[in-house]
Amino acid sequence: MPPVLQPATKPTMHFIGVTTGQSSINAVFPRWAERLGLGDCALHGIDFAPGSLAADYRAALDFIRRDPLSLGALVTTHKVAVFQAGGDLFDELDPLTRALGEVGSIFKRGGRLHGRAVDPWTSGHALAAQITPAHWAGGAEALILGAGGAGTALAWRLANMPAVAGRPARLQVVDRVPARLAHLRALHATWPAAVPLETHLAAQTEDADAVIARLPPASLVANATGLGKDAPGSPLTAAARFPEGGVVWEFNYRGQLVFLEQARAQEAARGLRIADGWTYFLHGWTHVIADVFDRAIPPAGPLFDDLGRIAAAAR
Repeated sequence: MPPVLQPATKPTMHFIGVTTGQSSINAVFPRWAERLGLGDCALHGIDFAPGSLAADYRAALDFIRRDPLSLGALVTTHKVAVFQAGGDLFDELDPLTRALGEVGSIFKRGGRLHGRAVDPWTSGHALAAQITPAHWAGGAEALILGAGGAGTALAWRLANMPAVAGRPARLQVVDRVPARLAHLRALHATWPAAVPLETHLAAQTEDADAVIARLPPASLVANATGLGKDAPGSPLTAAARFPEGGVVWEFNYRGQLVFLEQARAQEAARGLRIADGWTYFLHGWTHVIADVFDRAIPPAGPLFDDLGRIAAAAR
């Protein structure tokens, strides 16, 4: 059943996801709104099961576009689906959003509906908190598990990092859907001087194990599949071995997080550095709130630090 949407009675930011009621943002948002001086406003979750009908996504977009007090939305999980189903409903889409084929931020300016991909920037900020440019000097590679919206955005960020600033020697991406990998390869072909890309179809979880086994030491392994939050499980089996001295990044911060547990079981023996999705959560939400409420929220500095402390206390 598609969600039933009622006209907003106060300035409202929507949250399009799978299990929005379980997100920490429900406790964090009122405190952030107070700190940012947003006034009497609301956050409203809109849940869609993965693979929902295009007509249902379009109906939600059209509702936000027409409802005067619906100021915009943050999109998780469904970024590609929302773009594919309703890209024509936006008045403004920037070139990178069109190229990546995903929408993470929906907002209005002057009565016109804007959409843009925010993951290329938010993933970059979160990545910078984990890895310094010098980390890549020894030939480490990056493996992204999942070629959906978040995985593709991270691939764009990693592949296009300036060589002088440090970047992975090679980018490897695993997915179970051939069309996603084909889309990424086509995008990569348009990126000049990008890091070399290899894609791998993982018909079975063991196929991803084989890719991770070939990574050089200190490589990055990122789980961008949604498994562990939006669906149970992990993109790797329990037999997978993370690269010696590697960096492991779970995009999610809540759920079963089996992938994160697998990494922690090898943390000491393999010398891993491990991060969950909390910093990514902070950058993603502050970025979109800035869009929706037309406020400046820098990705670093006193205000961002304040928001981080507020969120941690409410987590």
